[in-house]
Amino acid sequence: MDGKFDNDIQAVVDADRAHVWHHLIQHKPFETGEPRVIVEGKGMKVWDQKGKEYLDAVSGAVWTVNVGYGRESIADAVRDQLVKMNYFAGSAGSVPGALFSEKLIEKMPGMSRVYYCNSGSEANEKAFKMIRQIAHKKYGGEKHKILYRDRDYHGGTLAAMSAGGQDERNMQYGPFAPGFVRVPHCMEYRKEELGLGHLSGRDFGIAAANLIEDVILREGPETVGGLCLEPVTAGGGVITPPEGYWDRVQEICRKYDILLHIDEVVCGIGRTGTEWFGYQHYGIKPDFVTMAKGVASGYAAIACCVTSEAVFDLFKSDPSDKMDHFRDISTFGGCTAGPAAALENMRIVEDEGLLENCAKMGERFMANLQALMDKHDVIGDVRGKGLFLGAELVKDRSTKEPVTEADVGAVVAECGNLGVIIGASNRSIPERNNVLCFSPALIVTAQEVDAITDAVDKALTKVFG
Repeated sequence: MDGKFDNDIQAVVDADRAHVWHHLIQHKPFETGEPRVIVEGKGMKVWDQKGKEYLDAVSGAVWTVNVGYGRESIADAVRDQLVKMNYFAGSAGSVPGALFSEKLIEKMPGMSRVYYCNSGSEANEKAFKMIRQIAHKKYGGEKHKILYRDRDYHGGTLAAMSAGGQDERNMQYGPFAPGFVRVPHCMEYRKEELGLGHLSGRDFGIAAANLIEDVILREGPETVGGLCLEPVTAGGGVITPPEGYWDRVQEICRKYDILLHIDEVVCGIGRTGTEWFGYQHYGIKPDFVTMAKGVASGYAAIACCVTSEAVFDLFKSDPSDKMDHFRDISTFGGCTAGPAAALENMRIVEDEGLLENCAKMGERFMANLQALMDKHDVIGDVRGKGLFLGAELVKDRSTKEPVTEADVGAVVAECGNLGVIIGASNRSIPERNNVLCFSPALIVTAQEVDAITDAVDKALTKVFG
């Protein structure tokens, strides 16, 4: 793998420019310039159409390729499965679907059932629909409201955006579905926004969770059926929960009979280190866990909505009632490529000790970011867990005024010039898209971690002096 291609792919680039509608990007510049086409990948590296080599510090740009590029064993597993049996609707089972569900549940004590679908947005929609149906089955439809957190993101469908805590991402797409209610974020760095500037540590964490209870009491506990949260907030700023927060959240859910839905689309399958899922660091006992991205590291489309047996039992209480079961289907939840890839993906994580590597390299990465913070006043805060990290850039540490998005973009671009792809919060929070984001594959080495942060050091120096 050297990024040199035998064939001229200009025709590919021309076709892309003429016909492909890219995600998250303004296309006007392509009228005179070229879109980037990623042609090959191996390990931590990718090559574009010009043969330029990049070290990928964001796992396919959106926290997905957890085991790295070029895994022939996953491709082989998918190919073999597709030849044997490629698809049958999820009303019937499949061999890889059964085997992966068993393997997955072994990693999730307290959970028991896997509903297959094809994206994180869809997985979250399934949980929302289950909560709504439970409201009708048990509470006459009254306990139907679903709480979501400021700065969290749960997908791009209209219902998922109705539970989206990123105002800029939601702009111009409303009106949204009723019955979704926002609760405050839990970012200690921005605690003044919550009126909790006088608190810190565990006291802040408990107080931030109590703000959720305040919303429940305002709405009426008898109307609230579910609470949907990311274990670590992703695109809204890479926000790790403060000490005491999750214990108090669990207490509140139990007190008011509220189903707890944990969105692991980004954090799942080892991203946070030592544990398979982010929620497992905090002793949470969820009712729903949704996941996608790293489940198959992008080698096939797969997402899962996982529930407890108690939730599952609610949908088979009366076989004579045609409305009793979960009346839902996901067409591509019946594809066998996803669970086939996921099985091999999980084997790789286990056999290569990638949870342990994630934790070890995450510590090194955080230490490097903290050293950069000592050197560059523009870094106001660094935070994260495992290989899921962020650095918030501010004009002034005392006021915490964010740097401009243009300056954030300049840092990202300069890292790209240096051959390193990093991320940044993008069209998420108005005037708060100022966080550099890092999520390298779990295979990352110490040398590669240092190369990433060295590029960030150089980029910050060039942009800010």
